[in-house]
Amino acid sequence: MSITSSHAAPLRQWADLPGPKAWPIVGNALQIQLNQIHIDLEDWAKAYGPIFKARLGPAKVLVLRDHDLINTVMRDRPEGFRRPAKLDQLVREMGLHPGVFNAEGAVWYAQRRMVMSAFSPSHVRAYFPLLLSVSRRLQARWIKAATAQQPIDLQADLMRFTVDAIAGLAFGAETNTLESDEDIIQHHLDKIFPALFSRVNALVPYWRWFKRAKDRELAHSLTIVSKAIADFIAQARQRMRDDPARVAQPTNLLEAMIAAADQPDSGVTDDDVAGNVMTMLLAGEDTTANTLAWAIYLLHRNPEVFQKAQQEARDVVGVDLSMLTMDHMAQLPYLEAVCHETMRLKPVAPFRVVQALRDTVVADVAVPKDTMIWCVSRHDAMDATYFPDPERFVPERWLDADAAQASSAKRVSTPFGAGPRVCPGRYLALVEMKLALATLLSQFRIDAVDTPDGSEAAEVMSFTMTPVGLTLKLSPISP
Repeated sequence: MSITSSHAAPLRQWADLPGPKAWPIVGNALQIQLNQIHIDLEDWAKAYGPIFKARLGPAKVLVLRDHDLINTVMRDRPEGFRRPAKLDQLVREMGLHPGVFNAEGAVWYAQRRMVMSAFSPSHVRAYFPLLLSVSRRLQARWIKAATAQQPIDLQADLMRFTVDAIAGLAFGAETNTLESDEDIIQHHLDKIFPALFSRVNALVPYWRWFKRAKDRELAHSLTIVSKAIADFIAQARQRMRDDPARVAQPTNLLEAMIAAADQPDSGVTDDDVAGNVMTMLLAGEDTTANTLAWAIYLLHRNPEVFQKAQQEARDVVGVDLSMLTMDHMAQLPYLEAVCHETMRLKPVAPFRVVQALRDTVVADVAVPKDTMIWCVSRHDAMDATYFPDPERFVPERWLDADAAQASSAKRVSTPFGAGPRVCPGRYLALVEMKLALATLLSQFRIDAVDTPDGSEAAEVMSFTMTPVGLTLKLSPISP
C-alpha cells in the first residue's frame, strides 16, 4: 500500500538513499548529541535533502523534512503508523499505563472521543473561572518577587501555573503549587519526561541490570506521582458517590473517564484512567510551560512586537485581572499570533517519530513494516519558501489581515501535530498561553529575561525542546 501517489519508476529502497555515513554497530548514534538531536537532524536534512536515511544502533530510520509528506504520514495513523513500540514498552516498564498519548489501535479509539469532548471549547469555557483563579495566583507570586526585586525562575513558575491549571480543569483537584515552595508534585513530574527521552534513545538498557542515582530518584518520583494520581482518582470517585448526578454529567475529564470506565464493555479500564491522568499532567505541564517561556523570551528580544502585545493586553484586560472573562480571550488576536509564531520558531516538538505498522510506500521509497520514520517537522517552518525572512519573530504572519497566508502557514507549521492524532488539548493550551501572557503584559513591566551566561537561550532537547535557566525580572505596573 502507498500513502502517496503511485510511481511508474521502480521504488527506491532504504539502502539507495543518501545520508550520513554510518559507523559499525552504532550506526549514526554517536554522531549526534542527545540534547541537541533535533538540531543535528535538521542539519542533516539540509545536507541530504527531503528524504534520507540514518541508522541509530540497529534501527534503520527513514527521515522526512517535507511538510506535505509528513502530514500525509501523520494522517495515516493509527492504522498505518504508530508511535514507536519501544516508547510504549518503556512507559510500561516504568510502571506507567498508556494514556491517549501513547495508546494505539482499539484502545486509542476508545479513549480519543472521551478526551476530545473533555477539552472541547464549551468545557474550557465552563472552567474559565478556575483558570482565572490560577492566573491570579501567578500574578500574586510575581508581585511578591517583583516587590522584593528577586529574579524569577521562569520555567519553574510557568510549570507551576500549568500544573495547577490542568489539575483543576481535568481532575477537579486543587494542587496550588503556585503558593507553595515545598516538595510539590511538579518536582517529581519534571524527572519523568527527561528519563523517558534518555531511555528511548539509549543504545543499551543499562537500568535493567543496575540502577544509578538518577534511576533511584526516578523510581522515587514515579512512586510519588502514582500516589498523587491514585488520590485524584479516589477523590473523584468519592465526589461521584456523594453526587450521583456527576455520573451522567461529569464536571471534569477524570469524572468522565471514570464514568466511561464503569460502563459495561466501555473499552476503558482503570489503568486507562490512570494513564490519561499521567498524560494530562505531563503533557499539560511541559509543553505549554515551555512554549510560554519561549514566548516571553522572544517578546523581550523584539521590543516592537512586545509593545504591540502589551498594548493589546492592557486594552483588553485593564488594571483589574479579576474582571477578565472567557469572552476577553477572543479579543486577544495579537497574543494568539504571538503564540503561533513562537511555536513556529521554537516548537516544543520539533520532530516526530513513528513506526510503520505494515509494508508501505512513502513517496517513492519502499518502507518495510516496523521501519522508523523520523519527521523533521520544523524544517519547512524555517524555509523562506513558506515564511519570508523566516528567522524573524513576526506574529503578523498569523493575523486575519492575511488570511490566505495564515491558512497556508498552519499547514506548514504544525506544533500540535496533524491528522487524527492531533493534540486534543490544543484549544486549552492556547487559552492558557493567552491568559498567562495577558496576566504578565497587563500587570508588569519586564525588566530582563536572562540566560545563565547572558548568551542566546540554547535549545535543549529533553523529550520536549526547552530553554534552560531563563530568569525573569519584573516591576509591577501601578493602577
